[in-house]
Amino acid sequence: MMKKIRKTFSVILAVVLICMSIVPCLASTQDKINEAEQAKQKAESSLNAANGQIDTLTTKKSELESYLSDLNDQLSELSDTLADLQQQEIEKQADLERLQASLERAKAQEAQQYEDMKLRIQYMYEKSNSSYIEILLSAENFSDFLNKADAITQLSDYDRQKLEDYRETKELIADQEAQAEADKKALEELTIQQQAKQAEIEQVVETTDEKIVEYKAQITDAESEASAYLKEIAAQKASINKLVAQKEKEEAEAKAAAEAAAAQEAAQAQAAAQAKQDQEAAAQAQAAQNSASGSSSQSSSSSQSSSSSQSGSSSSGSSSGQSSSSASNSSSSSGSSSNQSSTSTPSAPSSSSSSGGTYLGKFKLTAYCPCAKCCGRANQPTASGAMPSAGHTVAMAGVPFGTKLRINGTVYTVEDRGTSYGHVDIFMTSHQACLNFGLQYADVYQVS
Repeated sequence: MMKKIRKTFSVILAVVLICMSIVPCLASTQDKINEAEQAKQKAESSLNAANGQIDTLTTKKSELESYLSDLNDQLSELSDTLADLQQQEIEKQADLERLQASLERAKAQEAQQYEDMKLRIQYMYEKSNSSYIEILLSAENFSDFLNKADAITQLSDYDRQKLEDYRETKELIADQEAQAEADKKALEELTIQQQAKQAEIEQVVETTDEKIVEYKAQITDAESEASAYLKEIAAQKASINKLVAQKEKEEAEAKAAAEAAAAQEAAQAQAAAQAKQDQEAAAQAQAAQNSASGSSSQSSSSSQSSSSSQSGSSSSGSSSGQSSSSASNSSSSSGSSSNQSSTSTPSAPSSSSSSGGTYLGKFKLTAYCPCAKCCGRANQPTASGAMPSAGHTVAMAGVPFGTKLRINGTVYTVEDRGTSYGHVDIFMTSHQACLNFGLQYADVYQVS
């Protein structure tokens, strides 16, 4: 019994060691999966950040390109404006040159007028108004007087007109010179402003071009990072799938090991329970055998006593006594033989006989099949050497191979061991059929 307990304890200890060796492996694989998941999540977060940066840079680049397009349009307009201004400046310069020529002629005319007026004034100063009176008095008649008076009037008007023309000429020259200088100055200032604006826009265009080139380089770098993150994510996914498959394999192996250990432990427990039942059955059989031996001895003593009391009365009684003694001896011999048989293998007493065979008692019934779980190895011959067959083969100790047993109307042949006397294990073709059969109890008769 202690040997079986030690064996069971060894099996349980082996199961615990197997589980302890598998659990760290599973934990290590799960840790690797968690690390790979964290690395994948980190790569995905970095990828999202890189994609966000790409979108931001792309938006900024598009905005700068649009702004650059506007600047180019402004530059084009400024170039056209500068070209117009340059053309206007050329035309204004030509006008100034023509005006300068006109001014030169007007100045010459002014000088001439000035000289003429000096002579006229000198003449008038020198001759005074007496000349006009002399002219009038020298008239021959009234008509000549009127003519000379009209001539004097026209001469005075001419002098006044010449003076007015001189004044107007001087004012016109001054105005034209001032206008020409103002126009020239305005053109020069506008040209300077346009050139400054053009230079400013050209500087902005240059800066914008540099910024766009910088954004393009940053976008290229971000796209390279995103591509690297995508590759890393793909690698992490492949690693995770591999680790998950490894974990599933390890879990399946752990489950199989646990099931095998549990099955072995259950088998050991069943074996221990069976051993206990066998001991109890053996004890009961021994008690029954002892009871049967006591009854036989009492019967033999009674028979001998009866024979002795009748031996003196007649010879036939003596003969009868001898027969009883012989029967008693035979019974004692049979009891001795039965006692020897019970010492080696427990057997049930034959309580009654009938046409259906000898009743052995109500036995426990189970079932087994040719699988490895039931027999240790699949499809093996029985202990008797014969191949088992359903509806024919049973296993039970305590009776010879070939013994016929009738159970529930079916006659089976004992061809295998594995169970104690009082426990019949019926062979079936499948493990599921055995499970369906379960544990039963039935009357068992020995046919032969």
